Amino acid sequence: MNTYPEHKLVQQCLLEIEKKLGWGSSDLWHNDVFIELSEHIQQHTQILLSATTLKRIWGRVTYNNSPSISTLNTLSKFAGYENWRDFKNKNDRKKASWLEKNVLQHIGIIFITAAIMAIAFISFYSMTGFYNKTETIDISQVTFSSRPITKGLPNSVIFDFDLPRLQSDNIYIQQYWDVTKTIKIKPQQRQATGIYYFPGYFNAKLLVDGEVIKEHDLFIGSNDWIGTVDYEPVPKYIQSDDIRSHTLSMPLSIVEEIATQQSPVVSSFHLVNDFKNVSGDYISIKTVIRNAYREKWAVCQKLKIVILGTNGVIVIPFSIPGCVSDINLILNDVYYSGKEHDLSDFGIDFSDFRDIDIQIKEKKVTIFIDQQAVYTNSYNNSIGNLIGIRYRFLGAGKVKFLSITDLSNSKSILLEDFSISK
Repeated sequence: MNTYPEHKLVQQCLLEIEKKLGWGSSDLWHNDVFIELSEHIQQHTQILLSATTLKRIWGRVTYNNSPSISTLNTLSKFAGYENWRDFKNKNDRKKASWLEKNVLQHIGIIFITAAIMAIAFISFYSMTGFYNKTETIDISQVTFSSRPITKGLPNSVIFDFDLPRLQSDNIYIQQYWDVTKTIKIKPQQRQATGIYYFPGYFNAKLLVDGEVIKEHDLFIGSNDWIGTVDYEPVPKYIQSDDIRSHTLSMPLSIVEEIATQQSPVVSSFHLVNDFKNVSGDYISIKTVIRNAYREKWAVCQKLKIVILGTNGVIVIPFSIPGCVSDINLILNDVYYSGKEHDLSDFGIDFSDFRDIDIQIKEKKVTIFIDQQAVYTNSYNNSIGNLIGIRYRFLGAGKVKFLSITDLSNSKSILLEDFSISK
């Protein structure tokens, strides 16, 4: 158990952050949530705390040392304080209240009384048959399934479920990894609907009293290429016919709209399809891309190539050399922060089209830029079958060419030369 001197104050700060986020109990957070939190903290404080650091502080990784003062300052700032000292001054009570003093003086009596009452309570409800309502839950009798309403985007999904004899008032459907995307369920309810704004392969969960009792995979395809300007909470969609014009790119009107934004805007191209059991751990992806907007907040020319699998994701980031400190590489279960690792190999000027080649063989990733190998690393857990690819540009970008090859049999899976009109 962590017992460093300011542990209780740190936990209080974390609770304030959880309340501010409104993402539900941190007990349900997994790796992707901590990655998302890392990005949120960076956006608000301009300081990056890696997902690994955050997991240590939240007790997901065994680590008995106290957080550094710079980390505490960043967390306090994100929570709404000036720094850690400001947080302590406003929250660290120097003297116990009158009630606390009396509780401490009579703690033994309180514990004995509470124990007697608890035994009496349990005995009574055991005899009357109302104790431990979880005994009435037979997980094998619980059903949980889903069906998309349409093939386009956005896409509403109908969830069908049966919760026999379940009386809990804490039942939720978590739509995917983002714990904020939940649907509250009434005990006697049999159907619910949710909306998905982006294509992908999601894992829907049925939670009762914070515990996952049923889950299943949910596939939302894009049919063809689709473009989005990733406004929150609802993106703007640009259909395939409007983004194919000698390149895969946003129409001029959209680029001009992006240029008018005072805050950073991300635009994306998505292709999510059934690639017929092609392993995402054994593929070659070759593409030719450039950055089309690099003014104001887009000066770093950041872009990401996202490889989507049924069990995970690979995110290859790029920026100009001077901004590599602010990018993060994700190789499914392995995460590298530009603040903590040398990602200078991903620093490249995308003012002109550049050739990018990503080779994945048996969970080993090798990246080539303009036919030159620049980076190699491995991950541990399979990303599963390939289900899609996504380009994300800070601002706007263009894609001239894309090919995907199954390296297990050298078979071409996808070949897109966008310079040739369909």
